[in-house]
Amino acid sequence: MENGEIKYTNDLVIFALIALFIVIPIRWFVAQPFIVHGASMEPTFENGEYLIVDQLSYQFEDPARGDVIIMRYPNDESTYFIKRVIGLPNETVELQGNAIIIRRPNGLEPITLTETYRAKDARPEYGTYTLEDGEYFVMGDNRNASSDSRVWGSLPRKDVVGRAFLRLFPLSRIDALPGSIKSQK
Repeated sequence: MENGEIKYTNDLVIFALIALFIVIPIRWFVAQPFIVHGASMEPTFENGEYLIVDQLSYQFEDPARGDVIIMRYPNDESTYFIKRVIGLPNETVELQGNAIIIRRPNGLEPITLTETYRAKDARPEYGTYTLEDGEYFVMGDNRNASSDSRVWGSLPRKDVVGRAFLRLFPLSRIDALPGSIKSQK
């Protein structure tokens, strides 16, 4: 090899190592790709949409009501779901037909959620779910096609991976913080 080829090879190896030292930590600790599978979040998210997940924010703050999160399925932590946060720790979630009433701790007034994002043909449901410290109640926007806290129970905080940060595909639906709503406190 000539000196020019050796320098080119060395530069290429150094560039590749620098790229790896930058990309790998970002991929593991800051953001990761996610592809929506299934109809549980329609109409907010369609099957096949490509998202970037912000894994960093929830290291400094807790998920809020209305946030769209990526989570590990509690019954199989190798499987990831996308859901919306409905109930927060220490609250009681009451499903009353098509209404969701949140009973909050410490004597705070209950609230009834306004769910403009929800699929309109949801069947009426009834149930009461009491959350402990560090537990969340999550649901899909398409309630008729969603496996969520109504089926498998509360979501432990440790299973929250991050929030939907960017929708990159399809191009016609590119969006920052897709599915976000003004948090209902």
